Amino acid sequence: MTDEHTPQNPTQARVDFERLVPTLRPKLHRYCARMTGSSVDGEDVVQEALAKAFVALDAATDIENVEAWMFRIAHNAALDFLRRRRRERDLPDVDDVLADSPEDEHARAQASAAALTTFMRLAARQRSCVILKDVLGYSIEEIGRLIDTSDMAVKAALHRGRARLRELSAEHEAPPPLSMESAERARLQAYIERFNARDFEALRTLLAEDVRLDLVGRLALNGKAEVGNYFSNYARASQWRMSLGYADGRAAVLVSDSGQRGAAAEYFVLLDWFDGEISTIRDFRYAGYVAETAVMVADTRVPN
Repeated sequence: MTDEHTPQNPTQARVDFERLVPTLRPKLHRYCARMTGSSVDGEDVVQEALAKAFVALDAATDIENVEAWMFRIAHNAALDFLRRRRRERDLPDVDDVLADSPEDEHARAQASAAALTTFMRLAARQRSCVILKDVLGYSIEEIGRLIDTSDMAVKAALHRGRARLRELSAEHEAPPPLSMESAERARLQAYIERFNARDFEALRTLLAEDVRLDLVGRLALNGKAEVGNYFSNYARASQWRMSLGYADGRAAVLVSDSGQRGAAAEYFVLLDWFDGEISTIRDFRYAGYVAETAVMVADTRVPN
């Protein structure tokens, strides 16, 4: 999928890196979200990988392909994340399997439709190869370079991973029920009502003194004074309307365009609270690609 380049100096590598990031970031997220089984955790891994890459660029002198280099960093970051969660399984020995598995439309469609949690039931190397081949479209040879293994091992892992994914897809496992504690529901409902009423001054009073804002893909702010300006930007963007729902299996504020009748949520906001105050805001307005893997569900139940 990518052209090989001649070795670059650090300056050229940085130029290529900064040019590629806007288009590469959604691809990295599709990979990391499926590797971790969560769209939000996948974005955390993407941010970690990009930060590591940015630091490493000045010392790098032999980057032949920035995209491949970036995926190797993301792959390793995803594995590190899984180890930290103590959910990493032993990678199977696949080098002794010679089976070839030619790409086909059915395999790609099945992989693209599989739930994030389904991928988590594959062994890590199988999961990685299926995602890179059937979701992102890399060749066998490219995958081998990305995860530093032989073409034979890639073919074997892909063969086994596809077979396992077919088995899991046939099980039709019901997703776990979504739930929300009454106190959390009340807090989010109050936040949503004030936002939709454009009462941003009331929202500022909910912020903790040490509140943190992550406007994903754009900026990070700390402290009540800085984060308070975040609402000023929303005051100038009157089209957004919030509703209560779930994203990535957790309670969330869903955001849609009020100018479009019946419009589905375009992105979501996650809020954390401490002692009745907002301690963290994660706003995915500028990272709409996360919504591709986070299944957002509006909560239409009537509060008790």
